[in-house]
Amino acid sequence: MESSPSSSSSSVVSELEGALLKDPDPFAYFMLVAFEASGLVRFALLLLLWPLIRLMDVIGMGEAGLKLMIFVAVAGVRESEIESVARAVLPKFYMDDVDMEAWKVFSSYDKRVVLTKTPRIMVERFVKEHLRADEVVGTELAVNRFGFATGFVKAQTNKGRSDIFERVAKMFLDEPPSAGLGRPSSASSSLLSLCKEQIYPPFITNQRQDHSVVLRPLPVIFHDGRLVKLPTPSTALLIILWMPLGILLAVIRISIGLILPMWAIPYVSRLFGGKVLVKGKPPRPAAEGNAGVLFVCTHRTLMDPVVLSTVLGRRIPAVTYSISRLSEILSPIPTVRLTRIRHVDAEKIKRELSHGDLVVCPEGTTCREPFLLRFSGLFAELTDRIVPVAMNYRVGFFHATTARGWKGLDPIFFFMNPRPVYEVTFLNQLPAEATCSSGKSPHDVANYVQRILAATLGFECTNFTRKDKYRVLAGNDGTVSYTSFVDQFKMVVSTFKPLFFH
Repeated sequence: MESSPSSSSSSVVSELEGALLKDPDPFAYFMLVAFEASGLVRFALLLLLWPLIRLMDVIGMGEAGLKLMIFVAVAGVRESEIESVARAVLPKFYMDDVDMEAWKVFSSYDKRVVLTKTPRIMVERFVKEHLRADEVVGTELAVNRFGFATGFVKAQTNKGRSDIFERVAKMFLDEPPSAGLGRPSSASSSLLSLCKEQIYPPFITNQRQDHSVVLRPLPVIFHDGRLVKLPTPSTALLIILWMPLGILLAVIRISIGLILPMWAIPYVSRLFGGKVLVKGKPPRPAAEGNAGVLFVCTHRTLMDPVVLSTVLGRRIPAVTYSISRLSEILSPIPTVRLTRIRHVDAEKIKRELSHGDLVVCPEGTTCREPFLLRFSGLFAELTDRIVPVAMNYRVGFFHATTARGWKGLDPIFFFMNPRPVYEVTFLNQLPAEATCSSGKSPHDVANYVQRILAATLGFECTNFTRKDKYRVLAGNDGTVSYTSFVDQFKMVVSTFKPLFFH
């Protein structure tokens, strides 16, 4: 059904589940909250209850099933931890499930309200920041005086749905909403009766509307959490069954890296499911007494320098910014910890280069999405022997990076994946005219290296930094806490557009 033409006073009320999101079942998102906010035990318990929840939905007790999901997923969890998951983890998975046709209809109205069957705290940040909604209407979690969720929703004075009905009605006292997006069989379909027009799937954008440019949802660049795939019941079961074998496999793979000579690791790792794809021609080792080559890599995981060393067949030192002591102990290559004090770090890098080759990741932190963060220009000041290396990886179950969790588990989670794959592409050493020796500024050299690496990977360049990432994911800059995360997040979002190179 086609949407009504937009006007200066147009408004829309849309369901989230089953309308803006393709999947009407929120179970997998509660599984994410259970895993990321609490752990594997709660994750497994909620999965065990899935058949009962599904049965309740079939026999018309969907409301009770939803309350059971909420209770198991959040009872006893700090409200701040639920907010953290909603901020850093859920948006990525919500974005992957967005129905773009529904979004185009939704975004064509001036005032946008979203209805959700899940607690508001879980969806509000994504819906407002990424889908650009004005208001979100959903249930409210009951929280005790110590800041822990009780697992219940707050009592509603007008018997549940009628309370939500009144809340939506109060938003449109002057004029009813122009349109309502939803499913005819949904529990909130009665709310759509408030609207002048009801629009049901399949959603078709009216091409006659005066919208020469259709805005897309604000993309998710930074996200956290260990799970790669949305934990639907089948995927969650597979993850749980894989866990014991994955831990054993991780121990074996790490032991291989610590015991075997570097040249033998690529051959042996294939026997245990690992794979490295190499493109381009790596440079030869520096001659005795000569300064080494500086390998400038994109930063995808903690394993970037280790994989590079295995490809080159020799243990090349890597400069690090903030890895854990456990990661340093498990590292099969030497690490040089930087201080983030510019002149001190410059001396450390110069000293290492005088002894041989060195690896640096000038982004300063990892990014999972196809974007490159801003490159520090420090490396360009210190040498003209620069070899850009495009690194990328693929994993099946677990991410090997974290901003909220314990970084010491990063290499373990990487090696717990069934078939981790790394792609290493060596670019040509920068010609002299592209380095600082030709009079170029370190900033220009860093930007040039960023652009050619992004082009190689098919990524997009940004000016986001490590601080921006941690402000979005953890509410701090990675070293100190901020009292107002919302202000910091809005600052990052407001500067989103000009941060891209054109």
